[in-house]
Amino acid sequence: MISVDRRKTVAVDIDGVVIGGSAPVVVQSMTNTDTADIEDTVEQIRQLADAGSELVRVTVNNEAAARGVPEIVGQLRAAGYSTPIIGDFHYNGHLLLRKFPDTASALSKFRINPGNVGTKHRDANFTKIIEVAVEHDKPIRIGVNWGSLDQRLLTELMDENAIRKSPKDGGEVVLEAMVESGLRSAKLAENNGLPHDKIVISTKVSSVRDMVSVYRILAARCDYPLHVGLTEAGLGAKGIVATTAGLAPLLLDGIGDTIRVSLTPRPGGDRTEEVRVAQQVLQSLGIRYFQPQVTSCPGCGRTTSTFFQEMAEEITEYISEMVPQWRKSYPGVEEMDVAVMGCVVNGPGESKHANIGISLPGTFEEPKAPVYIDGKHSVTLKGEELVQEFKTILLDYVKSTYGTDVETLVTVPKK
Repeated sequence: MISVDRRKTVAVDIDGVVIGGSAPVVVQSMTNTDTADIEDTVEQIRQLADAGSELVRVTVNNEAAARGVPEIVGQLRAAGYSTPIIGDFHYNGHLLLRKFPDTASALSKFRINPGNVGTKHRDANFTKIIEVAVEHDKPIRIGVNWGSLDQRLLTELMDENAIRKSPKDGGEVVLEAMVESGLRSAKLAENNGLPHDKIVISTKVSSVRDMVSVYRILAARCDYPLHVGLTEAGLGAKGIVATTAGLAPLLLDGIGDTIRVSLTPRPGGDRTEEVRVAQQVLQSLGIRYFQPQVTSCPGCGRTTSTFFQEMAEEITEYISEMVPQWRKSYPGVEEMDVAVMGCVVNGPGESKHANIGISLPGTFEEPKAPVYIDGKHSVTLKGEELVQEFKTILLDYVKSTYGTDVETLVTVPKK
């Protein structure tokens, strides 16, 4: 696989989780609970962290939320969670951080939207937040959003554009204003004592093509680490596809040091889906690995039986169940590829490309299933115990390939 040359940035340490520099791309998420509800917020953060979110952001929008933050962080640390918690501030962050110093101390990073820190006193309010960040030695993210862009700056750039010999399209000026907002805010932060390596920038939009454009512009003009993602990706398949379409070209260009997938959850839906999607994007691009992947075919007229679909699902579930144990005893197992294929057309070839694969018989094919290990035919399986036998072969492969001197007893559970 061709390696990705990451854009060179400074490294920002967020209570042990490093963004930028030589660190891997970090997955983060955000709660949608009322932060003043300590119990619900702690529980959701635990769920997000258990799913693999390496940073979690919470809304700090009023005094009740600010008052709850130290207790939330305290309960998480007491439960063994070291996940850095980020405070999301709009409009009144300069007031809340001053009034609640314990909140400022408990948070690992402050997120500031430069378009939402005030109109008349924007720079003064922004500076007050920076002063708190300096006092508490906290990094910040300057989170520019096209839905709340600094209108004063936008007007300034629109006026300048109007007198150009060849004016730019209005949409281009908006993106230019977003980049300027982020960079001017970063300069203001540094002028007020915040070190260069305490700043992360994002320029969030909800259009995929504009997202790619604005981050490419920003990446060329600074060495700050970049938080990348759509500001509102949407619901279900639309949100997943739009996010992937926007993240993929940037990440393959080496742009992006931390990502968030901003999916709209269904009522009562699983918030951790955004974490799994972010992980899958990184894994599909070969940038980071989180758990073994199962390749399976979509099926066609040659695979009228549902057996291969059922087996693909069972093997995927088995791997998901086993991987927490495997990670502890078998380092590197996250990079394993498994193939469960449905007929002889692509089955053997795809199985040979995987670390371990099985090619099931399609309709009217001879009822046998060859298993391939590291590109070579290993054994042919038949009969009712085929799935269980393949699980045993898979487990033996994990032990022999990724095992260390100290092995943990792991068994193959029967379905």
